[in-house]
Amino acid sequence: MTETRPSLTLSLLQAREAAMAFFRPLLNEHELTEQQWRVIRILRQQGELESHQLAHLACILKPSMTGVISRLERDGLVYRRKGIEDQRRVFVTLTDLGRASFDAMCEGMEANYRKIQEQFGEDKLEQLLHLLNELKRIEP
Repeated sequence: MTETRPSLTLSLLQAREAAMAFFRPLLNEHELTEQQWRVIRILRQQGELESHQLAHLACILKPSMTGVISRLERDGLVYRRKGIEDQRRVFVTLTDLGRASFDAMCEGMEANYRKIQEQFGEDKLEQLLHLLNELKRIEP
């Protein structure tokens, strides 16, 4: 019987789950989903974005992004507006409450990163992030 190659995609998913185990309790405490947190974090870093750009950066399918944005808007964390020249374009930005939510979670998120770094090692974590960024740039 031939030996099969280890699954890159399965290993990445399992590693993601191991990392998210550190962050999920804080997300649950703040009543946010992983997708909602990704949107808040990206908007805090990037500022206002068009919804399709936000979907791409957050790795959320466009149809799912509509629901994520709707729930965040309902909760007062983001503001959605249509483009002035093209009404089909939708722009999303954090509200003051959204920025406050991000700020309230920063310390806890940073503490979780420190826990990962303590167990995994600073050099290995930096190397992993570097390798993952390289992997993101390869073309199929």
